[in-house]
Amino acid sequence: MKTSHTASKTSVQVRDWPIEHLPGLSNANQSQLEECGITTIGQLIRMTKTPAAKSLLAHQLQINIQSVNKWVAMAELARIPSVGCQYCGLLLHAGVASATQLAQMPVERLHQQILRLHVATMQRNDLTPSVDRVQKWILQARLVISP
Repeated sequence: MKTSHTASKTSVQVRDWPIEHLPGLSNANQSQLEECGITTIGQLIRMTKTPAAKSLLAHQLQINIQSVNKWVAMAELARIPSVGCQYCGLLLHAGVASATQLAQMPVERLHQQILRLHVATMQRNDLTPSVDRVQKWILQARLVISP
């Protein structure tokens, strides 16, 4: 795991994970991204800063733009240290698509969304992250996005 940079005025370090750690990325897609010079989530984010850049990557990979948007959203969330690649997919499926959105979420509301998701998809609530963990995600997201 690489550390890309420290968010200004904080001790929170933004993470730059190898692309193969991004959830839901097939081996074929991983290879295609690597052929385009994308080996880390930081590179994916940098190379898809604009809608035109996302469209270009989707065209190069011959996939739909929704897949690229999903990868970029998860990559952005994964850069938050307490979220990482372990929870970025969970947050995306719970309706959180960016660090900015995460930073603005009320803790209890997000925790309830995740709890409902776990119960609906796995018929379990014991796997739901604690309120304290969810609060840490939100606090670190605020630090990461602050100027």
